[in-house]
Amino acid sequence: MSTVFLFPGQGGQYPGMLRELPRHPAAAQVVEEVSGRLGHDVRDLDSEEALRSNASVQVALFTAAVASWRVVDALGGRPDFVAGHSIGAFGAAVACGALSLGDALDAVRVRGRAMEDAYPSGYGMGVVLGLDERAVAGLVERAVRPGEPVYTTNVNAPRQIAVSGANAAVDRVLELAGPAGATKAERLRVNVPAHCPLMRGPQERLADVLSGAAFGRPVAPYASNSTGRTLRTGEAVREDLVRSVACAVRWHDAMSVLYERGARLFVQMCPGDALSRLAAGAFPEARATSLRETGPAHVLQLLCREGGAGM
Repeated sequence: MSTVFLFPGQGGQYPGMLRELPRHPAAAQVVEEVSGRLGHDVRDLDSEEALRSNASVQVALFTAAVASWRVVDALGGRPDFVAGHSIGAFGAAVACGALSLGDALDAVRVRGRAMEDAYPSGYGMGVVLGLDERAVAGLVERAVRPGEPVYTTNVNAPRQIAVSGANAAVDRVLELAGPAGATKAERLRVNVPAHCPLMRGPQERLADVLSGAAFGRPVAPYASNSTGRTLRTGEAVREDLVRSVACAVRWHDAMSVLYERGARLFVQMCPGDALSRLAAGAFPEARATSLRETGPAHVLQLLCREGGAGM
């Protein structure tokens, strides 16, 4: 049985998350390294005010995920696969050895600023639960207005579909969802229209910065955001990181592929537990947990049982 390390995306951020990282030298080293490259303490980015900025959110999430992974790695925990949702893909790329922390951080900073610069206000994301992708696409068609685009984006589960676009259009989709049979429809804590064609400009800026980054062969297969397939070359990881900015995240497809390949333990890095809960709901026979929920010591015990420690 195989183990997957999961790296979360936007929506799971909260004030103080960088000050709740595991107290371990490996986490402290990541915080210090990131702070040095930023020129200020990265922990300043997880205040309530700072997290209103899309750029700050992405750097803070990347730091939390990589720092928590480094703790597990220092204790001897190794994954068979890595997967990151949206900005989490950069943490996954670092964890599998495809990209250095420094190059990944530089790209994350450009990505976050470019997305915010392109759409500083008036745009965002929502999520619909209880309807499938086709049904949500029908609501999107009804919600579009001239100058107010909206798109179906991330497929997190068969009946958990995200939408991105102008706030007014996103709100119309959410209003239509209840009468259409949705069990829940709400705004996400994302203030840009991520993972849709509106992100072509930021995608080009990210491509430029990643063109100068060195990519290595992943030591563990990396699950693609844009296709759901596992990738085994550095160039394929580069292409996925660029492409996924303006493409929907096929998260459920990726998790299903990993499950079919024997994954039975899904471990989410900090912050939060959204991805581990998705895995638990999709695959009842598997074990899913988060570092925040159980702590590094218990995660290592689970990895030892599954053969993912000391490899």
